[in-house]
Amino acid sequence: MSQSNNASVQSQEQLKINLGKELGFGASFVCEAVGHIHSRGLWIGDDPLSFSVPLLLLQLSLISIFTRSIYIFLKPFGQPSIVSQILGGVILGPSVLGYNLNFAEKVFPSKGRTTLETLSVFGFILFLFLIGVKTDPTVVLRSGKRSLAIGISAFCIPYALAALIRLVICNRLALNENTCMVLALVVKLQSLTAFPVIATFLAELKILNSEIGRLASSSSMICDLCFWVTMTLTYAADIAIAKSLKTSIGSFFSVVLHFSIIVFGIRPAALWLVRHTPEGKPVKEIYTFVVLIALMGCVFLGEVVGIDALISSFLVGLAIPDGPPLGAALVERLDCFVSVLLTPIFFTLCGLKTNVFTIQKWRNVGIIQLVVCVGFFGKLIGTMLPPLFCRMPFRDVLSLGLIMNSRGIVELILLNDWRTDNVLNDECFAIMIISVVVVTGVISPLVKSLYDPSRRFLAYKRRTIQHHPRNQELRILACIHSQENVQTIITLLDASNPSKEDPIALFVLHLIKLAGRASSLLIAHVERDKPSQNPTQSERIFNAFKKFEHENQGQVAVHCYKGISPRTTMHNDVCSLALEHRISFIIMPFHRQCINGKMVESFHVYRHLNKNVLDQAPCSVGILVDRGNPRNSPFWLAEASFYRVCVLFLGGADDREALAYAQRMLKHPRVLVSLLHFKSSKLGTEAIEIVGGTARSKMLDAEILGKYRFNAQLNERAAYTEEEVADRKDVLAVIESMDNAYDLVMVGKRHGDSQLMTDLSKWNEDRELGLVGEVIAARDSKLGASVLVVQQQTRVWGLRDPEVNKTEMYRNIIQNQELQYAK
Repeated sequence: MSQSNNASVQSQEQLKINLGKELGFGASFVCEAVGHIHSRGLWIGDDPLSFSVPLLLLQLSLISIFTRSIYIFLKPFGQPSIVSQILGGVILGPSVLGYNLNFAEKVFPSKGRTTLETLSVFGFILFLFLIGVKTDPTVVLRSGKRSLAIGISAFCIPYALAALIRLVICNRLALNENTCMVLALVVKLQSLTAFPVIATFLAELKILNSEIGRLASSSSMICDLCFWVTMTLTYAADIAIAKSLKTSIGSFFSVVLHFSIIVFGIRPAALWLVRHTPEGKPVKEIYTFVVLIALMGCVFLGEVVGIDALISSFLVGLAIPDGPPLGAALVERLDCFVSVLLTPIFFTLCGLKTNVFTIQKWRNVGIIQLVVCVGFFGKLIGTMLPPLFCRMPFRDVLSLGLIMNSRGIVELILLNDWRTDNVLNDECFAIMIISVVVVTGVISPLVKSLYDPSRRFLAYKRRTIQHHPRNQELRILACIHSQENVQTIITLLDASNPSKEDPIALFVLHLIKLAGRASSLLIAHVERDKPSQNPTQSERIFNAFKKFEHENQGQVAVHCYKGISPRTTMHNDVCSLALEHRISFIIMPFHRQCINGKMVESFHVYRHLNKNVLDQAPCSVGILVDRGNPRNSPFWLAEASFYRVCVLFLGGADDREALAYAQRMLKHPRVLVSLLHFKSSKLGTEAIEIVGGTARSKMLDAEILGKYRFNAQLNERAAYTEEEVADRKDVLAVIESMDNAYDLVMVGKRHGDSQLMTDLSKWNEDRELGLVGEVIAARDSKLGASVLVVQQQTRVWGLRDPEVNKTEMYRNIIQNQELQYAK
């Protein structure tokens, strides 16, 4: 092998000498060994960086190390990943490390950069394909008037203002033709708000399914459509003017043929693949293979007829149905490889091409930045005017305007294309890249500080079961993860005494993880005209609740919703629906469920979801722990037996809410309610405090207990028992003694600080269900009953403490003001 390599090198040297003699001038030529991509090692005398494989590996390693290190450093300042990736390229490029010519020639030589750019373009083909797969084009048709107005004004106003200032500058300052052409491109860029950029930005800020997130997604899609329609018409007009009629007609029909193949070929085939993939089953490998072959074929055909590969890949992605099963499978299999390895290469290459030392004319910097600023404020105004007219809060409107000004991947693609076509020189390219980094870097922390999705969940009145008016509809929101949650929740609702005098409006929300989609969704379920033989999981869940509604006709009204969002922000859907429909009580399934008699831990994300709902809900919340009780059947009411409910009452607002719910259940003729009231076993100075609390809280406890005891004397299905306890062991003994005597145990989540509560906290470190709730729902507990841990509404506008009576608070304020005036 060594002899053959030496012979190959000698032949190349001879070829170089012969070429030099034949051409007759002192030009230098670089010849490479064809097929030799691996280094034999330093000991053999090879330079590893002269071979493509080790050079590529070194480049990828440096890119990953620098971009990740910068991201870790900038993350506390709220910077998105695109900023760190571009800055990593700038550091590796001619502005910093690449300023050393030896480093630039060794690590990023021309031959090595070509390989890197080819890899980045291939990565971007896959990236835009995935963006297309995640995008639901029907959102444009479903967009409301507000989104339509925002999208159009966010395109037109910055375009008009930036174009006007460009016209004034070009005429007043007598700029040359090249500079005016650059400014025209800047005007176009400032009018753009790309949907892929906005979707990525919202996902990083974790506000994709917030009110502003949904509005920004739909508005950016409208604005993006306006931009590309304008660009397409401009391009078609340029072709018609610059080329012959034959070329224009050929180009037009080639584009039509390309679109026809995607719309009438790939789209029906993708729908066929979806229909032949059973729900819950993985997509076959052959289906994924066929889709990727179709992608490569269409991209190649697009390049043949003159359509950019990136545009072709995005259009093919749009033809693939978003979400499960096919869209989600493609995203799951390709997303990590593309977003972690390939996409950062492109951003880094943008930084590598940026040379700050090419910026020589500060006049050009000022002119370009003036147009950028005018476009920025024009988009801010264009975005803010429609929602302000609709009386949205100013902070939310300002946040929306900043989000719509975000810059990212699409803008960088355009800048690179214009640089490749020599429309942008190195100086203008560097100025625009710096502008993208600065704008994106400033917007991200500003939006984080301005917009808090949970702020809108602050209710203006009490929405609890305890304060719910009599003979009025009780609104309950039941959240469902899977079919396993349905039976226990229906049993609880059946025991809640729905009647014509006290009806229940039930809102069912099926929470679905966002997969294979770029935008979240919260929509009302629309039933099919004809029942399907293969219903989806959502349809099976909703059908069970519709059956429950039919069995309680005139007493229960069921409204079904589907929420598709990331797990980390799923609580926004729950709280938004609760606020919009004035819900009084939310039922959330616990993340541990009973399977085959054992408590099994579910996903950690469910714990995170429950915690956020408890913190931000605009009403009372109940966490339902399903312990696999065989009595939890939707048909138990037809049996000659009673549903046994036990309420543990220690004291506090949450215990009062649990007792109020139990009192509603007591109206049902087949429900038994037992109240266990914990009291100190000692009297006088030796008496222990069960729970801490204010004097008003204890007065409210006594009031609701007095009413229940009075009703218990008149109702044989109500029982009241005082349990005297002295320490933690006594409390645990009472809970263990319940054994299987009940079907449902209810308790409040929060209890005031006391020595007893401190002792209980040592028994279990978990606080998700409260101190007492965790004891009852413990994995090793022998209690067979389901458990409902209740938290009363914690957030009411104008009240720091929800236990305070609003009327009394205002009366005290008025009295204090009168005393001040009297003095």
